[in-house]
Amino acid sequence: MPAIDPHLTDAHAWMNKLESMSPSQLFSEAKRLRGQGHGLRVSFSRKVFVPLTRLCRDVCGYCTFATTPRNVAAPYLSIDEVLKIANAGKATGCKEALFTLGDKPELRYPAARRALDEMGFETTVEYLLHVCETVLRKTGLLPHINAGVMTESEIAALRRVSVSQGIMLESISERLCERGGPHFGAPDKDPQLRLDMLEAAGRLNVPFTSGILIGIGETKLEIIASLLALKEVHLRHGHLQEVIIQNFVAKPDTKMRDKLDATHGSLMWAAAVARLILGPDMNIQVPPNLSFARYPELLDAGINDWGGISPVTPDHVNPEAPWPQIEALARATEDAGYHLVERIAAYPKYVLDLQHWQSLELQRNVIAMVDAQGYARGDNWAPGIDMSPPPRRIAPSASLQSSRTDTSLAKLLDRATVGDRLSEGDIVDLFSVRGGGIDQVTHAANALRESAAGDIVRYVVNRNINYTNVCTYGCKFCAFSKGKTHENLRGKPYDLSLQEIQRRVVEAWDRGATEVCMQGGIHPDYTGDTYISIVRAVKEAAPDMHVHAFSPLEIQQGAETLGISVASFLERLLKEGLGSLPGTAAEILDDDIRKVICPDKLSTSEWLGIVETAHRVGLPTTSTIMFGHVESPRSWARHLLAIRDLQERTGGFTEFVPLPFVHMEAPMSLRGHARHGPTWRETILMHAIARLVLHPGIRNIQASWVKLGIAGVEQLLTMGVNDLGGTLMNESISKAAGTQHGQELPPEVMERLIRQCGRTPMQRSTRYGSVSDGQRSRSFCAPELLPIVLTPLARKSGRVVQERAV
Repeated sequence: MPAIDPHLTDAHAWMNKLESMSPSQLFSEAKRLRGQGHGLRVSFSRKVFVPLTRLCRDVCGYCTFATTPRNVAAPYLSIDEVLKIANAGKATGCKEALFTLGDKPELRYPAARRALDEMGFETTVEYLLHVCETVLRKTGLLPHINAGVMTESEIAALRRVSVSQGIMLESISERLCERGGPHFGAPDKDPQLRLDMLEAAGRLNVPFTSGILIGIGETKLEIIASLLALKEVHLRHGHLQEVIIQNFVAKPDTKMRDKLDATHGSLMWAAAVARLILGPDMNIQVPPNLSFARYPELLDAGINDWGGISPVTPDHVNPEAPWPQIEALARATEDAGYHLVERIAAYPKYVLDLQHWQSLELQRNVIAMVDAQGYARGDNWAPGIDMSPPPRRIAPSASLQSSRTDTSLAKLLDRATVGDRLSEGDIVDLFSVRGGGIDQVTHAANALRESAAGDIVRYVVNRNINYTNVCTYGCKFCAFSKGKTHENLRGKPYDLSLQEIQRRVVEAWDRGATEVCMQGGIHPDYTGDTYISIVRAVKEAAPDMHVHAFSPLEIQQGAETLGISVASFLERLLKEGLGSLPGTAAEILDDDIRKVICPDKLSTSEWLGIVETAHRVGLPTTSTIMFGHVESPRSWARHLLAIRDLQERTGGFTEFVPLPFVHMEAPMSLRGHARHGPTWRETILMHAIARLVLHPGIRNIQASWVKLGIAGVEQLLTMGVNDLGGTLMNESISKAAGTQHGQELPPEVMERLIRQCGRTPMQRSTRYGSVSDGQRSRSFCAPELLPIVLTPLARKSGRVVQERAV
């Protein structure tokens, strides 16, 4: 039975529907559906094109890629030649290696057979597998494979080393395979053979590319039937990550050299029809180089992807049509009112569900390349690395009133500015903005900062004291804590003596500090009395020092070990001199994520309950979020709303502190299970959106210089931030995670940084009050810190006796 027959009835129905629409109606509906599925994002992949072999057993009437042995230096590119191409691409930021090759040349050409024998491979696909493994291992580029018709076992073997594969259906019409047709003499162009391969890829959960070729003699009805066939296989398996609409361009020295090119109008029509048939979520791609200067018009046909663009290699299939420069592509896309977004060879859906769509061997490589939405990271910046973030052009406020301003985004920002509670979906939409939308968000956040906090930037002179790095919990993000299995990892376990704690407190006071920030691991020998003893020791050493100490997890441990309620324990700590709590151990207030990164830690409701109790007994807290690991923008939205709602009940949060995940030494990163921290775009948005979502309840949004560096903080001060936290003295938790930004930022450096940004510095207390002239004076030009003493881990009884003696 001809492959087209089962789809003819539906194709006729679609034809009737389309003939009743005017061109403007067709394109308007296509654009509406594209917006529903993809918003203003138009994606592309930065790639290198690797023509592993140009020999092919098929003879197509329009192809100039396939050639004969006499026209190539060798039947196959060597490994060294492939690596040269791949490394050139890597140097320019490419993430995809597109392998395109002729179909089974060894079945036609003895030269190909001999070459495979000499290299020790049975088939072209077997050699391809070896090449992909080598490129992946030596360059990190992610292979995408276009190798013609393959068996199910070949697809499965290549799945281990490729993030996606593909084959063009071209047309479902068997008529085109008959004598005189463009596919006569090309056995691998049989439509049923290609549909069978699409089915096999679907069964194997392979992210797959397919598409149609228009202008080779097909009818409109056959175009519709081909699209319906692709839709049918996708509905069964969900694996078609993109459908390409490619236009025929006649080439010299081919059988079809005298045939007219597919018209631009027919390409626009086919792209719009593809959007209507395949729906809002499908990725519809048209290669821009085959439309030359008119390619921006394709956006009016409902497409959302430009395909792979190479800054290094030509389009070997269409060498007469150079790729547009990526910068020009971005400008053209922006001029049309959209935002160009870089992706990898697998689309976000097939990245975010790694376990289903990617092989175990590839998951580490994939997760290292993407952001929280599954798009390419776009730059090499990561929190904690001594590298300035990408420079950001700050658009003038007037330019945001242009016709291309996203009006729906503007309405959302207006609601946030007046203090409305945004929904979870609203916040996810804010985190999805790209291009000029980022300017809209950051301008709104900065205007709100100016009205809420003025031009003053506050900071506190403080010292971090982490009294133990021993912890019974196995949080997968933590590089600080030590346990029995971590004794040889990043230093030895320690448990500070109370005398060393007091020495550090006195030294900090003498250097102008008004706060000690104290936290530690959950030491198995600690009790509530331990924490009370620590507070008492600090107040004995420096009675006026503010004690900002104990995460909610430590509070829970202290209460449980004493057999009293959390409220009772907090009241005892308050009586001993505890001044406030750090709002840490929050990580992400989304239990689905907590089950992954800290399954034995406090649940979201437990964390919120302890913090709410602290507020009600008179202990204010900070609030934090750790972002950039395995969570999503939806998790961020849930976290921000939980913080906002609690603040509305208690008013006990003094500030909100976004903490970008530092990945370098984190256990889950070392295992390849987490992203490399947030991207700079995500970092910008987290600080700006926090200002918007938490308004008016939380007035202070803080940037962590120890994770972001001075250059990062400078940018964020123009994007809603009004606080730079503490000078720190001996920061050790981020240091253990691998940050390179130092352990102390002295007041003179802090204030110089703030003034350089055109703002006014002001020292503050932990509760945002003023500090005495004496302490402020001491904080400038303070003497060097004495070497710290990390008291070795003592026997269980030793520490407890010591604590009780105090």
